[in-house]
Amino acid sequence: MTKDGAVRVCVLGPSGRMGRAVIDAAAGRSDVKISAAVDRPDAPGLGQTVAGQVVVGSDLRAGLAAAAVYVDFTSVAATVSAAQLARELGTPAVIGTTGLSAADEAVLAELARVAPIVVASNFSLGVNLLAGLVRKAAQALGPTWDVEIVETHHRAKRDAPSGTALTLAQAAADGHGVAYDAVKRHGRDGDVGARPQGEIGVHAVRGGDVVGEHTVSLFGAGERLELSHRATSRTIFAAGALRAAAWVVGKPPGRYDMLDVLGLR
Repeated sequence: MTKDGAVRVCVLGPSGRMGRAVIDAAAGRSDVKISAAVDRPDAPGLGQTVAGQVVVGSDLRAGLAAAAVYVDFTSVAATVSAAQLARELGTPAVIGTTGLSAADEAVLAELARVAPIVVASNFSLGVNLLAGLVRKAAQALGPTWDVEIVETHHRAKRDAPSGTALTLAQAAADGHGVAYDAVKRHGRDGDVGARPQGEIGVHAVRGGDVVGEHTVSLFGAGERLELSHRATSRTIFAAGALRAAAWVVGKPPGRYDMLDVLGLR
């Protein structure tokens, strides 16, 4: 904590879209203060000043030591490396990196044994409410209603489907009371046969500078229900991540998500 009670935050990847958005979103807030910014050694902007007086460096250990919590929207490799060091230091984390494998998730689990961490595929309030609605709709309508999810993102996004789309698909599977891996269908090509009952389809679209759009369609006989969320600015994700950063410090070790942060669980 700073003298005025603000939580000290280290931002990883300040040269990236989300890293910049988190730093910008922190300006004027009283609950958090950027105390460090760490980027890869060859990143543009290394040595520059952000958030008033913070110099962007490449020493991760020093950055984590200067903060009460770190915020990470970087790459899978960088996220795993940071989590391994954070485990050693016992540093709380807010992690929004998507595309993590089972092995990567195991590294986060090790960190969660010694420090509280918030992990989410999407930090917007609207998306988290949407996930709750999808679960309730799938539960109420049942597996005879077909569930299809379409997500659209900017051309530079590397992972597909998006983490948010997978979160929504998991919510639908939870509503049906089934294991998602048993019913998932990521895209379709060729002669795939008739759609089996209970299947949950997820499809990725990439193009332009779209921040993020997700639509969940539930198809019944003679009717269709659509639940959608469209993000027009990364500010909503950055603000949510900072809210999570202020919330997680002081919590018991463990893995949390935005439903915990928002008191919706």
